[in-house]
Amino acid sequence: MAKIEERIEELVTEPINKLGYRVYDVMYVKEGRDNYLRIFIDNDEGISLNDCEKVNNEITDMLDDANIIKEQYFLEISSPGLERHIRKDKHLEEHINKEIDVRLFKPIEKQKEITGELKKFNTQTLTLLVENQEIIIERANISSMKRTFKWE
Repeated sequence: MAKIEERIEELVTEPINKLGYRVYDVMYVKEGRDNYLRIFIDNDEGISLNDCEKVNNEITDMLDDANIIKEQYFLEISSPGLERHIRKDKHLEEHINKEIDVRLFKPIEKQKEITGELKKFNTQTLTLLVENQEIIIERANISSMKRTFKWE
């Protein structure tokens, strides 16, 4: 995670926790000409538009006063959603024994996307169970991961 993201997460975690939410992730990205600071919040009941508005109102002035981001940006507060991105070890811990989708830089057995049950991970690899077979994936080969959700 970029230094800006880490500093923002440290800054906003306590006030967001006091409102009854958790910081799931912080992303600072450039899309076209615009910069976006995306703060994903979560709780056990789910996140509504009102929840996002509460968090926005609580942290906007704090972010401006801290002046961590020097250029103009758009602040977005949202839920990580059901098919949430997995970027940190704490996210991997939450998804042990759950199905995730892993996209790769280089194919493994001619596949650049592998979906399976996350069994374990360490700093170098993660292990997925795919059709009763364990597949070990080098973390350096992972371009992105997200939780999968089967709609029934």
